[in-house]
Amino acid sequence: MRIFAAKMEKILKIHNVNDYARYIGAPELHPLVSVIHYDELEHCRHSLNSYQVYGIILLQESPYTLAYGQGQYRFNSGSLLCVAPGQTGGQTDNGETIHIKGWVLLFSPELLYGTDLARRMDDYHFFSYYENESLHTTPDEQRTIEICFKMIRHELQTKPDGEHLRRIIIAYLELILEYCSVFYERQFKTEATADDDLLKRFNTLLHDYYREGRQLKLGLPTVGYCAQELFLSPNYFGDLIRQATGETATAIIRNFVMQRAVAHLHEGKTVGEISDLLGFEYPQHFTRAFKKHYGVTPSGFLKK
Repeated sequence: MRIFAAKMEKILKIHNVNDYARYIGAPELHPLVSVIHYDELEHCRHSLNSYQVYGIILLQESPYTLAYGQGQYRFNSGSLLCVAPGQTGGQTDNGETIHIKGWVLLFSPELLYGTDLARRMDDYHFFSYYENESLHTTPDEQRTIEICFKMIRHELQTKPDGEHLRRIIIAYLELILEYCSVFYERQFKTEATADDDLLKRFNTLLHDYYREGRQLKLGLPTVGYCAQELFLSPNYFGDLIRQATGETATAIIRNFVMQRAVAHLHEGKTVGEISDLLGFEYPQHFTRAFKKHYGVTPSGFLKK
């Protein structure tokens, strides 16, 4: 366990799963997997964590506001938070003993090396959450996840480490992640329906991008940029757009840019001028993108 000071804040570097267990006084069960039941801890403390492991955290009761992604968030009862290596979250330790009910499951990427699950981890978009994007669960769903956590802990406590135990643990992880996928799909479908102005805000953002000349400094608009401006993670934003339109966010941006290109062509601008106006690095990049989109070069398009 190591704690570093950064920007006047103490950050707990969780390089392995037991760094966090030792910090809060929880049992160490395995070098690659940690299951912690907050209810059983007597002296739990806040920590602002920098993760180098995966984590699935079920908060059944937490009165505290935590940093999560790009902002501050107060979690509701039954919030399910998924974190991945490279992410930071929590609250700086201020010395007080805190009271949280719930569970945390941490597992090392090393556990997954060479498995099918390792190759599928990028498909679980809920690990790329930013602000206000925890999964919301019903009481029955909370109990289901809790049962899985208890079973993993039981296996770790009663079986020696080895190939069979690790296969069992990975099987439980796959089950939990599939449950999370169900919660995720339900949630982003609900939000895609409820947030009727998402497409309008996306479209306004693209117009403002060019109206304010941001492309002259930043280049072509990207999914990552748009997601950040709309306070969403790129994967979550992409899923919402696909759910609402059937198209990828990348395709919508590309179509928007190409429509502007056609308008500039009809205004008599040269390929070089249009390339600069749209934010392409070189005119040949613009010509290649235009031909890929329309099937003809810009000059060929005007002759049609």
